[in-house]
Amino acid sequence: MARVGCGVFAGFRVLGQFSGHVPHVLRYHGRHREFYLATAVGRSVHTYNVKKLGIVAVSNALPQDITCLAADRMLIFASYDNVLHAFARNKEVVHTYEGHKARIHLLQPFGDHVISVDVDNVLIVWDTQSEEQYLEVGFDKATFAVSAVLHPSTYLNKILLGSEQGSLQLWNIRSNKLLYSFPGWHFAVTALEQAPAVDVVAVGLVSGHIIIHNIKFDETLMKFQQDWGPITAISFRTDGHPVMAAGSPIGHIALWDLEEKKLMCQMQDAHSTAIAGMSFVPGEPLLITNGADNAIQVWIFDGPGGTGRVLRSRMGHSAPPTKIRYHGHNGEQILSAGQDGTLQSFSTVHEKFNKSLGRGSINKKKSKKKGLKLDTMALPPITVFASEVAHQSDWDGIVACHQGYITCTTWNYQKTSMGAHKLKPEEFSKHKPIDIYATAVDITSCGNFAVIGLSTGQVDVYNMQSGIHRGHYGEERAHEGAIRGVAVDGLNQLTITAGSEGLIKFWKFKTKDLVYSTDLPCVPSGILLHRDSGILGIAFDDFSISVLDIETRKIVRTFSGHHGRINDMTFSPDGRWLITSSMDCSIKTWDLPSGCLIDCFLVDSAAVSLTMSPTGDFLASAHVDDLGIYLWSNRSLYSLVSLRPLSADYVPSMVARPTTCPVEDVDVAGDEETCDEMIEYVSPEQLGLQLVTLSSLPESRWKNLLSLDIIKKKNKPREPPKVPKSAPFFIPTVSGLIPHYVTPREENDTQSKVVSLGVLAQKSDFFIHLEEALRTNEYTAPLNLLKSLGPSNIEIELRCLAPEGGGSTEVMLSFLRMIGMMLNKKYNFELAQAYLALFLKLHLQILSSEPNLLEEVSRVSTQLEETWIHLRTLFNQSLLKIEELRGKTCKCKVRVNGCKCLHLVQQPAQASDLKPLNTYGTLWKTPFLHWCVCACSENSRVAKLLVLS
Repeated sequence: MARVGCGVFAGFRVLGQFSGHVPHVLRYHGRHREFYLATAVGRSVHTYNVKKLGIVAVSNALPQDITCLAADRMLIFASYDNVLHAFARNKEVVHTYEGHKARIHLLQPFGDHVISVDVDNVLIVWDTQSEEQYLEVGFDKATFAVSAVLHPSTYLNKILLGSEQGSLQLWNIRSNKLLYSFPGWHFAVTALEQAPAVDVVAVGLVSGHIIIHNIKFDETLMKFQQDWGPITAISFRTDGHPVMAAGSPIGHIALWDLEEKKLMCQMQDAHSTAIAGMSFVPGEPLLITNGADNAIQVWIFDGPGGTGRVLRSRMGHSAPPTKIRYHGHNGEQILSAGQDGTLQSFSTVHEKFNKSLGRGSINKKKSKKKGLKLDTMALPPITVFASEVAHQSDWDGIVACHQGYITCTTWNYQKTSMGAHKLKPEEFSKHKPIDIYATAVDITSCGNFAVIGLSTGQVDVYNMQSGIHRGHYGEERAHEGAIRGVAVDGLNQLTITAGSEGLIKFWKFKTKDLVYSTDLPCVPSGILLHRDSGILGIAFDDFSISVLDIETRKIVRTFSGHHGRINDMTFSPDGRWLITSSMDCSIKTWDLPSGCLIDCFLVDSAAVSLTMSPTGDFLASAHVDDLGIYLWSNRSLYSLVSLRPLSADYVPSMVARPTTCPVEDVDVAGDEETCDEMIEYVSPEQLGLQLVTLSSLPESRWKNLLSLDIIKKKNKPREPPKVPKSAPFFIPTVSGLIPHYVTPREENDTQSKVVSLGVLAQKSDFFIHLEEALRTNEYTAPLNLLKSLGPSNIEIELRCLAPEGGGSTEVMLSFLRMIGMMLNKKYNFELAQAYLALFLKLHLQILSSEPNLLEEVSRVSTQLEETWIHLRTLFNQSLLKIEELRGKTCKCKVRVNGCKCLHLVQQPAQASDLKPLNTYGTLWKTPFLHWCVCACSENSRVAKLLVLS
């Protein structure tokens, strides 16, 4: 039975994935005048700009992982299995080429064509636009197994093929002819690269030799050899320095001086795995490399001796993460420990904020001298760690346990390096036991102490600043079995330990005394404490979970439903949810108040670690055999999500893990109806009967209606306007900005001092609409007309409603009914207040003398008061909810006879019924008022206070 709608978590994006074993592709964008780098990461192609190494595009995902990559001026070609795709604009698949019977392992763009070679030794030339086969050539694997392909510069319609037998062949694709066969050097060809000189190519062999060969005269110009195995990549520097770089399977880079014909320098441990791709940026001293260790590095050659240094890099774990945890309180950094032995910090904001804290080592100085490959002092991978930010700028703030190792290491997040202390019991300071190792660790919220549990059942406390041992719990050891988890509460009062013998114990943190011990229903596999709420999550070996309250020391919730070992669990920031992951590939969300399962989904690979953001917006997960850290957005923060309990027969659905780009949240319920055209939303005139709607008019149209006389007085000119000078010959003129002559008719009009009342006697449009509304009871037309007028015109219209202004009491009654209609419908609410205020100011004397008007004013006043009471109720209820969510108590601070000890009580029927409820709680009887009473017996007076005070 599937639940209708989406789950709580939706895939957002993945962190920490940058490169794979497929060589990268370097492209130049002519319009942008910038170089771009394309790498294959899983099923997608990532595009970076070389300037800042920032990701600019992520392609759509292919059905399977990409095994081969190439690019020309317009398209990016990517293949998986026997299918070839072409991406346009770094994103969409625009062409698909199908015809190979085996997996494609070589690609070469060739003008308007692309060449692909599969493992069955079949070469196909495709037309990029029509997707048709232009040519298909089959080779005999026994005599010529194609292992490399190159289009030599200036060689029209020709390609050079290298073989596993060591020979080379030059083919004309247009005529489908073999032009020349090179005998080779009896070693398999692994790489072909065009040299800056025409007719010259570099041939990399499996023996470690590099042959600089002139294919025009079939002549070898020079030969080099490296001692690190086969040549994996070759690139030539083109900024005026005759340098060739070669990559090796163990991650070393050799730089050869082509003029001196000798090795110039070596860059050892450039990558921890084989160099997959290598390319010099044309015309610049920059070398770009990528490898299967999930790293992209840009090297710059600006130092002495010709050696390079890392200018920019993007690197993640080269082996899958084992444990991830959010670091800090802003939810922007995730600490991750990987099977490669490194501890890294990934930023959820931008990749440029990523940090690598390095790899643990017994002696860092000796390790640097030996290098990564020969480092015998490297520590095993981190299995569990704990971090705090309280004193991370003063001393180390991270403590970690290593696999099968008794010594715990400290790490410094600010310095991005391993810390100064190695924490292990004093009795093992001279020798290192083989069968004893650290299993659990926690750090106090103040960042001063670390609590470490061992496989022998011993629990020790260390000072993080000095690394000094500060004691242990129990006479000899805390538990009979191995420690499965340790936790310290937020106030450093209690230390909680769980052992494999099935006991959980509570200790006083400072005195190390045992406070309480209880049996568990099963052997625990791990514990997790939510310090703010004091609840402890316990995972058991029988795949069940229990929640224990550390105050009452009782199990308050028990959950079952997983069908595999529980790998990790995390709490939501408010402590309402417990999220667990298991080897059955499920991620479940349990609601603690209701004790029910509210969300469950499956992933294709089991999540080995989970962590929830301190801000509650993201859930992060790390999975089996996967290098990435996946972010899942909490949909309950921005959309309506059903949190109803799932039924017993609920079948979870498989959810695809997110890609590098944020995934849009698609509503599956919207698939029933589709519309080609966008429907324009029209807002209704009134949103609800319980709400009021304001007009969209600016404040200048209604806010200053009561102050028009003051505004006119302030705007009155200080001096009266001067009469303009008479025109020549004493011709009369009309005053104005531009004086003009008066015609004889205008002259007679200006000389007349009698005011014609004909214009004033005419009825205005507003007046006529109000008269019609008395019969039709429809006031929309006069209201719309009044809304279109300015403040001065509104005042004139309202003045003319009185009998002395040419109006009548019937029209004034109609205006009051219009205001009543606006209050009744609760729209244009501020206009109703402003118009009514101005009307009362102008005609208050007339309203008091007319009984019918007075009756209507009384009715409008009652209606207005009821509306304001209703609004005030809604406002106060909202304010109370906000104060309740903030957890604040009464802030009235009223002194009764100088005393401030106030208790909140319920509103009584009489003053004698006052009974204090509690000091910190808040109980409300009415929406407006609460009561405060002094706790002192001599000051038992009651003070009635407004909520807003």
